Amino acid sequence: MNESPLAIPLLVVMAVALLAAVMDVWKFKVYNALTLPFLASGLLYHLVYHGTAGLALSAVGALFGFTTLLVLFLVGGMGGGDVKLVAGIGAWLGWAATSYILLASFLCAGLYSLVLIVRYRTGRETWIRMKIVWLRLASIGKQLGADETIEERLERADRRSQLVPFSIMVVTGMIGILVMLFLEN
Repeated sequence: MNESPLAIPLLVVMAVALLAAVMDVWKFKVYNALTLPFLASGLLYHLVYHGTAGLALSAVGALFGFTTLLVLFLVGGMGGGDVKLVAGIGAWLGWAATSYILLASFLCAGLYSLVLIVRYRTGRETWIRMKIVWLRLASIGKQLGADETIEERLERADRRSQLVPFSIMVVTGMIGILVMLFLEN
């Protein structure tokens, strides 16, 4: 069908990711009212502009974004809103761009986590949590449930020192990728 300009998906993704980041920092939650229409509109956009082939590529991107973060969600390391946000990014930008954004986002989240560990002196507790996550991943076939859910950690008074609002890491990663692409051209 028609050629769709790349600027539209980038603008939509950046706008939604920024809105999700604000919500995540403020409430530690990314709402379905934002992520589900974002995901659906990405699929619909590519269907309209590129037909069934575009829809298929968009669906692969959404599936890639969703499944990449699903395991982290299942072991209690991430909220469901982040998973659906990245699925929406995959639907709009495809799996390749989403993989770059995720890589940059994970790096940003790691650096942010190190800052939290140093600032709040939670190295020992973090090490214990990392061992627990590793054991959960190692025994993924046996049991996927987390002992302490994200929702339970949100109720803790020290949640700002314990949780990483991942959507802001996604925005930071996207900005980093876009700057790198801009500097290459």
